[in-house]
Amino acid sequence: MIRNLKLKTLLWSAGFAMMGCGSINIVSTPIENIDTVPLKIAELTEDERKTWGHADLLTDTIPGMSIDRAYEELIGKKKGDKVIVAVLDSGIDLNHEDLDEVIWTNKDEKPGNGIDDDGNGYVDDVHGYNFLGDAYNEQLEYTRILRLNLGDEALRAEARKKLDEELKQAKETRQMLLSNKQQTEQILGIVQQSHDAVSQELGKGDYTKEEVAAMETTDPGMQRSISVIQQMFNYGDSIPEVIGLIKEDIERATEGIDYFNERIDYHFNVDFNGREIVGDDPYNFNDRNYGNGNPMNRVEDESHGTHVAGIIAAERNNGLGVNGVANNVEIMSVRAIPNGDEYDKDIALGIRYAVDNGAKIINASFGKSFSPNAEWVYEAIKYAADNDVLIVHAAGNDALDMDNKNNRGYPNDHKLGDVEYADNVITVGALNDTYGSEMVASFSNYGAKNVDIFAPGGGIYSTMPGGEYEFQGGTSMAAPAVSGIAALIRSYFPNLTAPEVKRILMDSGLSTKQTVVVGGDPEKAKPFAQLSRTGKMVNAYNALILAQKVSDSKTKLP
Repeated sequence: MIRNLKLKTLLWSAGFAMMGCGSINIVSTPIENIDTVPLKIAELTEDERKTWGHADLLTDTIPGMSIDRAYEELIGKKKGDKVIVAVLDSGIDLNHEDLDEVIWTNKDEKPGNGIDDDGNGYVDDVHGYNFLGDAYNEQLEYTRILRLNLGDEALRAEARKKLDEELKQAKETRQMLLSNKQQTEQILGIVQQSHDAVSQELGKGDYTKEEVAAMETTDPGMQRSISVIQQMFNYGDSIPEVIGLIKEDIERATEGIDYFNERIDYHFNVDFNGREIVGDDPYNFNDRNYGNGNPMNRVEDESHGTHVAGIIAAERNNGLGVNGVANNVEIMSVRAIPNGDEYDKDIALGIRYAVDNGAKIINASFGKSFSPNAEWVYEAIKYAADNDVLIVHAAGNDALDMDNKNNRGYPNDHKLGDVEYADNVITVGALNDTYGSEMVASFSNYGAKNVDIFAPGGGIYSTMPGGEYEFQGGTSMAAPAVSGIAALIRSYFPNLTAPEVKRILMDSGLSTKQTVVVGGDPEKAKPFAQLSRTGKMVNAYNALILAQKVSDSKTKLP
């Protein structure tokens, strides 16, 4: 086993020639001594913001994963073995211009004939499977516990406490946003009216601060307009610019209100039943005749899976929006994550579906704090481990220390204890794009025992439904970055097992002595080394070098 090879001390030497069919020949040295890297002072350019996760910390002073360097210096034009990565998530836009050529196709299934041609138990699963049917909005699990009276009295009491706290906070925040929006709209009206008056007086729509200061009038209304405009010049170089900023504030408030309306109407609503249209009993594991073979996104807002898929495998160098991390991947879409908490049955069956249909990596960018049937998922994770499948899991976005037993999270690989029951799960926290004290994303969970490594997750540019592209942030974006590197390793070094790939990802990361802010609170600054099991940032360049060492060592063992 890889753990007996003492990777850190035995395997950081020059590369050896590879023998496998998917292999590459690496002769290079790993990246080290990153604490000598100067802090980046200049703001990132727009192009850098869109690609920062692929940057190299030493050459770019950006805490990316050295993806571009790995392709330039190690991979080149070599092709490895095809690797199937299952995206266990919301639906994916399978027709996106930057994804359509990398979508997995089940060649044994004939599309649209309503027959299970390949006999795998799933009808018309040409590009994956949809365990949600036409459902989209859902409750959170603790809301469902109360609606269905699940579990014992202690569990229900805990669920009630959680729901009451979250619902109260959501209503208060929504009210604050409503008030702010109303006030900002009033300000916009005054500024717009004043701008129109001054523009008419000066005979131009864009004017300078000095021109306004030089205006003379005895009209009280015009004097008020001049006073308003002079104040607005404190917030921008031109009034049209300031008006644009005010409108952006209103738009952000509107988005926030919509978000909390959604939380209140669906996530926290004990009377809502989003599962009703699916037609199964989600708490009966043997009730499996549900869902369909169309894992596309159902609405435009269902963008999460599409964004995740693009990070892993958006078609590289095709002249379109983004490059994925991996270059020889097929994305299997497994739709199991609604707009709310996932069901344990869907996750357990989704993992088993991915394993049974050839996935070697499962990206799991989801999680929840209550799991009535967690054992179903634990058994599925063990099933994946028994079949040599790596699961890459997002750490979560609550800015919590996951080592605190009160901050439990599902799924996990330790059943909320200290000992792992499976060695095929790697849990990923999120980095920002600026190296230094603020490089850990303020939302990211962390934990010296329960988070394994960190990867770029703050403001990642990727694919969106309808052929669009957008920035999104979360540990949900950090996990697919690691899935992409894992796919590279499994593509070029196919003799490596899932546990070996996990250990390589962890051992080959970049260490730093930086003290960083966690949870966005400077009072909670900690050494970066204490935030995960490895204290490291994932690095593709180093991972490929180490993968070759481990692969070569296996071919030499008697």
